[in-house]
Formats: sequence, structure tokens, C-alpha cells
Amino acid sequence: MARYAISGSTGLIGEALIAALNSDGHRIQRLTRDPSRARGDDVVWDVAAGTIEATKLEGVDVVVHLAGEPIGANRWTDETRRRIHDSRVEGTGLLARTLAALDTPPRVFLSSSAVGFYGDRGDEVLTEDSGPGDDFLAEVCVAWEAAAQPAIDAGIRTIHPRTGVVIAENGPLIDKIDLPFRLGVGGRVGNGRQYVPWISLVDEVRALRFLAEHPELSGPVNLVGPEPATNRQLTKALGQVLRRPTVFPIPPVAIRMLYGEMGVTLATVSNRVLPARLTEAGFDFTHTTLVAALEAALLDQRAA
Repeated sequence: MARYAISGSTGLIGEALIAALNSDGHRIQRLTRDPSRARGDDVVWDVAAGTIEATKLEGVDVVVHLAGEPIGANRWTDETRRRIHDSRVEGTGLLARTLAALDTPPRVFLSSSAVGFYGDRGDEVLTEDSGPGDDFLAEVCVAWEAAAQPAIDAGIRTIHPRTGVVIAENGPLIDKIDLPFRLGVGGRVGNGRQYVPWISLVDEVRALRFLAEHPELSGPVNLVGPEPATNRQLTKALGQVLRRPTVFPIPPVAIRMLYGEMGVTLATVSNRVLPARLTEAGFDFTHTTLVAALEAALLDQRAA
């Protein structure tokens, strides 16, 4: 059994990953910012202060860094943008420097990133070899990945899982669109031709574990489903799964009025991302289609 240290442990992915690891008997150490919530050998850290209980990380096998300010929770004010950037870049830098200085560093560091790295690219097919975009989220992702360099320099196998939109009952996508679609007033956004890089929560967790267990993998790895889908296809799939009409297109201007730049960016940016390196390494997806992922999130969980 392995020792895992996990930041962002209370988030959607963190909770699911910890549950899966616990079921297999692995030892979990959570990174927490709140000393009152620390239990046993959990690690207290403070990104703003630049402090972390480094000695508790000695001998950890795998570090999974998932922490970061949510990008879709609020409108993007200057302060929100700063928090989104700094929580990722400064947190990653602190953790990478700490791991690099350990007497017994981890064998692998999974330092999160996102498909936002690629920016708005229309229908261009994107793999890990594609360059970065030039918008706000792309700039954040570039700096986010670069902040892990101290771990790489120290010889720690470092992977940047570039995660897409996670399909889960309580995930950010379903949380925002479930009710309108159930009420029969859901629809595509704009022309619906923008690509949505999706992955089921089950496969996200399985992929993270796969990355930790396959020493041939390092650097960026796209964590997205094998069949890219457009917003129009997503809309159709949701209607099919929920058995609701999807005849009310949503103009981007309406989204801008409700959510500002954040909403427009997340709803209209197109990332046609493929899981090239994951597939080449032999990963088998549990949910290979968007319909299967949506059924697992919206039907299977509620029937359980």
C-alpha cells in the first residue's frame, strides 16, 4: 500500500479520489489550511504565508495537488482573477519547493492543470503537443505548470493532468444546467459548435491513479474523454438522458448579463482536446461516450 498526500481533498475530485484510495487500503494524508481540521498526520499549510509542515511529507509515495480557487463560482473581478492565479501558482510553487527539499521525496508529483491551457481554438484538434492559448485561463495554466519546476529539477516524476469538464452529479457543469434542462428550457449556447472537453468523475479518478502507477508518464497528460463533443451534442445528450426538450438556444449575451466574462468564457470557448498520451499508455475508459457519462452522473447515482 502507498502513502498519498492530497491537497484540495474537500473538492469534487479530491473526495472521490480519497474514497477510492481508502477502499483499497492506501494511507491518506490531507493538506489542510485549517489546523482545527487536521487529523493524525494531516499536513497544515498556509500558501499566503508560505508555510507547510514539511517533515510530515517525508517518505510520502505520491503527492496529488488539486487545490485552487474555483474558476466558475463568481464573476471575474480583478480580485477574483488574482485569487484564481495566485492560489494555483503560489500553492504549486510552495509544494514543489518543499518536495524538492525533502530527504525522502515522493516518487511522483501529480500537479493539476486544465484544458484551459489551450485557449479558444475552434475545431482544431488539440493534444499534449499543442501550444498554449493566449487568454486569461491559458496564461494561468502556463504559470501553474511552470511553478512545479523545482520538483522536476529535483528528479521527481512530475505530471500535469490537464483536466476537462468533470461530469458528476455535483460537478460544476451539472450544477449549473441540471435544473433548466429538467424544466424543459435548456438548450445549446450560441451556435453550439464549440467543443466541450468532458470526462466522467469515475474516469478522472481512475486516470489520476493510472498516472501515479505508470512510471513512463510525465509532463502534461490530457484527462478528457475519448470522444470530443460539441455544445450542441452535449445539449442533445442531456435532453436524451433527462427526456426533456432542448429547443431554447441561449444567446451568449444572456450569459454575459448573468455571469459576466466568466460565464461567456466557460460557455463559449472551444477546446477540441484528445487524451492522446493517456490512450497511448493503455488507459481504458469506463465511460467512452458523453451519454454514458451523463447517465452515470444523473441516473445511476440517483437510483443508488
